[in-house]
Formats: sequence, C-alpha cells, structure tokens
Amino acid sequence: MDGYSVWYFIIMFIWLLPAVLGIFAFKQRPINLQNSAGNVSKVGRLGWSWTYFYFGFWVPLFRSEIGIAALHLLFTIITFGLFQPIWSFLYNKQHMTRLLNSGWEINDSDEVKDYARKKLMVN
Repeated sequence: MDGYSVWYFIIMFIWLLPAVLGIFAFKQRPINLQNSAGNVSKVGRLGWSWTYFYFGFWVPLFRSEIGIAALHLLFTIITFGLFQPIWSFLYNKQHMTRLLNSGWEINDSDEVKDYARKKLMVN
C-alpha cells in the first residue's frame, strides 16, 4: 500500500466509526418540550446527533446559538475536522441542557421524563 491508501483508510475509519456507533449504540430519543413562558412546544432529542455529524457548526448557527456555532467552528478548524464526529455524541445533550436552563420544560410521559432527567442529570 502506498501512503495515499493508508491515509485514506485512516480518515475513513475516523469518520465511519462514530457513524457506526451512532447507528447501533447511541440512538436518538425524542423528548417533547414546552416553554414555561408560553404555549410553544418543540421536540428535543437525546443521543447521537446525525444533523451535527453531517452539518457541524451550522446546526447551532441555525438554532440561533451564534456563540456556540463560532466556538464549534473554531474547534473544527483547530482539530482539522475531528471535533465534528466526536462532538456528535455530545451535542444533543448539551443543546437540551441549554434549553432546560433557558425556560423550557420536559412535557412528556413519566417514563420519558425519568429517562431525560437521568441522562441530563437534572431534577
């Protein structure tokens, strides 16, 4: 094998390993949320973030988290893209935590509430 082939397989392994783990080990689970200030509701997710895996810093940017998007872009550039597949494991949890801290509440069944509270380590 020449050098190009070795690097190709290393890069493909780095990008495919998180995707394979995301499919089998870290599935997303939808969580219904409601804003405490009004009657606005949305669905949050816990687990592997496919959107972040494919679109990276654009996800927090489109969710109006400008500072988070800038920080993620910086980390992606510094790590030559390795930040993105790794952070896909953590992004949904971080986003849900920020939502709960900004006035959103879990509005779902007791089973889902218990699951979310356990994963997010909140009361």
